[in-house]
Parts: sequence; structure tokens; C-alpha cells
Amino acid sequence: MKEYKYKINGNNYNVAIGDIVDGKAEVLVNGTPYKVELDQKKAPVTVVSQTPRAAAAPRTAAGDKVIAKPCVAAGGTQIKAPLPGTVMSVNCKVGDVVKAADTVVVLEAMKMENAIHAGYDGKVASITCNPGDAVLEGAVLITLE
Repeated sequence: MKEYKYKINGNNYNVAIGDIVDGKAEVLVNGTPYKVELDQKKAPVTVVSQTPRAAAAPRTAAGDKVIAKPCVAAGGTQIKAPLPGTVMSVNCKVGDVVKAADTVVVLEAMKMENAIHAGYDGKVASITCNPGDAVLEGAVLITLE
């Protein structure tokens, strides 16, 4: 029970509130028990963000999640995932010329969207991820020439 001390119009009250079950609470006021019914008004639900979410990560025939693992590619500059997460979007395609500050992939991790920048000027040689893919930290997302 939670206990509170109130002073109302110069009178002291010791109030102990017990468990609340189905909108009814057991309350002791100066040792006298009361059963109190609470109004249960449902507040309207506010939608904070209506950003479209990536589909669930694909699964193998056995039901295991398909997770891209770090791999080694020959030549070029690799843009790797800085943390594990789900690829929300790929903002370039093979053959595009990108600048170092360009956002090439948006990665969702811990309910936060993280913009992954190219880091180097170059031409996109390969893309090894798709929207909805679950990737581990260090997984190669894009290779630049």
C-alpha cells in the first residue's frame, strides 16, 4: 500500500491506497476502510509518426532470419553498417556518382533512423543490401569505385 499524508482545512489525514483492480481501489483514511470507484475515461490515442516502416526481415525456409554478415570484397571503398539494424531505404543505385556527404542508406536501429553517408566521393560499384534487410555491425552495404 502507498501511504500519503494530507492536511485539509487544518485536519491531518493519513491515506493508504491499496491495489486498484477493475477501476476499484481499497483506501484507508485514518484507519477507516473505503472502496473507491475510479472513472475510467479513455484518452484519445495520438499518432506521433506515420512514417512507413520497412517490411519484416525475410526468413529462410526453416524460419531463420536472413541477416547479412560482413564480407570482404576485392577493391573499392566499402561503406559498412556502423551498428546492427534494419535497412529502411537505399538512396542510390549502381552507377550513381555520390559525394562524401550524400546519404546512401537509411538504417533503423533501436527505433531510430540513422543516415549512413558515403564518406568518400566515388561511383557506386555494388549494393549488397535491400530495404527490409537486417544487417549486423560491419556488414558491407555499398561498395564505391
